[in-house]
Amino acid sequence: MNSYEIAKARYAEFGVDTDVALAQLAQIPISVQCWQGDDVAGLEKPGATLGDGLAATGNYPGKPRNGDELRADLDQAFRQIPGPLRLNLHACYAERNGVTTDRNAYTVEFFSRWLDWAVENKLGLDFNPSYFSHERVKEGLTLTSPDAATRQFWIEHGIACRKIGEAFGKKLGTASTVNVWIPDGSKDSPADRQAPRERLTESLDALFAEKLDGQFVEDAVECKLFGIGSESFVVGAHEYYLGYVIENQKVICLDSGHFHPTETLADKISSTLFYVPAILLHLSRGVRWDSDHVVILDDATTAVAEEIARGNYFDRIRIGLDFFDASINRVAAWVTGTRAAKKALLLGLLQPHALLKQLDANSDFTARLAWMENLKSLPHGLVWEEFCQRQNTPGDAKWLGEIQRYEREVQSKR
Repeated sequence: MNSYEIAKARYAEFGVDTDVALAQLAQIPISVQCWQGDDVAGLEKPGATLGDGLAATGNYPGKPRNGDELRADLDQAFRQIPGPLRLNLHACYAERNGVTTDRNAYTVEFFSRWLDWAVENKLGLDFNPSYFSHERVKEGLTLTSPDAATRQFWIEHGIACRKIGEAFGKKLGTASTVNVWIPDGSKDSPADRQAPRERLTESLDALFAEKLDGQFVEDAVECKLFGIGSESFVVGAHEYYLGYVIENQKVICLDSGHFHPTETLADKISSTLFYVPAILLHLSRGVRWDSDHVVILDDATTAVAEEIARGNYFDRIRIGLDFFDASINRVAAWVTGTRAAKKALLLGLLQPHALLKQLDANSDFTARLAWMENLKSLPHGLVWEEFCQRQNTPGDAKWLGEIQRYEREVQSKR
C-alpha cells in the first residue's frame, strides 16, 4: 500500500472520500495576480514606480523588464502549481508599443499579447482598472475628486476596462471579473464624509451605466478599511460598498488584508452571500496592517477555505490572490502563495461537513470540538502530494529546485 492509499484509508475512518476531494479541487481555479511578478510597476513606461496608496518592499534581483519576461516568469511559476489557474491583469500592464493613448481610451488591442498568451495556455483572464501611479490622480483622489474633469477621466477608464474584460470573456469563453479598487481617502479626519461618497455613487453609476453581457464580464468593487495616505478615512469602506452591491447586485471583493486584524474574513462569506450574487476573494496576508504578504497555510486562509467548502459556495466565489513581495524571488512567491491557497482549499474539502453540521444541530459542542481537532492530525500532506502527481506537477520537495535553476539560468542574467 503506497502512502496515498494509507492516507485515503485514514480519512475514510472519518467518513471522507479523498478521491472526491481531489476531483473537486481539480475544478477550482485560482486567479493569480500578474503584479507580484514586477512589484506592480506595470508595462506602460519603463522605470515606473508605485504611488497612491501602494508600496512594494524589497529589491530582489531578476525583476522582469518587459511583458515577454513577465510572461516567461508566469510560465515558470504555473508549471509548479497544480490544478486550474487564471490570470488577474491590471490595466497598467498595457503594452502600448509607443502609442500615447491614455488609460481612459484603452482597448483590448493594448492587451492582445496577454490575450494570445491566455489562449495558448487555456487560461481565463480577470481584469482591474488601475486607479494609481498616474498623474491624473489628484491629491490621492480619482472617482471621488471634487474636480469634475478628474472624475470623468477615471469614469472613462473604468468604462474602457469593463469593455476590455468583456472582450476577454468573449475570446476565452469564460467571464472576466473586472474589479474596481480606488485609493481615495484622507490621511487625517475629514470634515465631510458624505460628499465624497455622494460623488463616488455618481461615478460608479456612470461607470456601470452600460449593461454588458454577464456571460463574458462581471462587475466587482473592492472595499478597504484604510491605506497608505488614507489612514483616517477611506471613501470606499466596507459598509459603503456592501450597500452599493446589494442595491445594484454587483460582486463584492473582500481582501484578507482590508479589515481590522480582529475581524474574521471567513465569517463575512455566508452573511454577505445572503444579499449579493457573488464574492471575489483577494487572498493575502496582512501582518499588523494591510501589508500584502505572501499567502501561507495559516489559520486565516484555512478558515476561509473551510467556510467555502462547508457552504458549498464554489459557484458563487471567485478566488484570487493579491500580494506583492519584492524581498524574495518573485516567481517563488507566486508558487508559494498559490500552492498554499490550494492546500487550504484541499483542507476544506477533506472534512466530514455533514457530520460536523449535524453536531451543530444537536448542540453537541464537545464532539464538534473533538472532531475538528482530530481532523488536524490527519495526513493531508500525503493527499496533497497525490494531487500534485495527478496534475503532473512537482511535489513540495521538488518545485523549489526548479525555481532556483530558473533563477540561475534566466533571472540572474537580467
